[in-house]
Amino acid sequence: MSPARHATPRTFLWPAIIAVVSLTGLVGALLGDGAWDPVGALMLGVATCAPVAAVFVSRRRSAP
Repeated sequence: MSPARHATPRTFLWPAIIAVVSLTGLVGALLGDGAWDPVGALMLGVATCAPVAAVFVSRRRSAP
């Protein structure tokens, strides 16, 4: 099996996880009441901060 074939699932894994968390948070915050409001806000916040955190982690790893 070629290395490119193994790289495809890894390439789309984190964006897919972020999409699921974001969608779940959005639907929960819009349709749910009570406890769903803070849970939805937290999930949307995590989905928003994840790409920013990934940039900092990648810069930290590439620093000499």
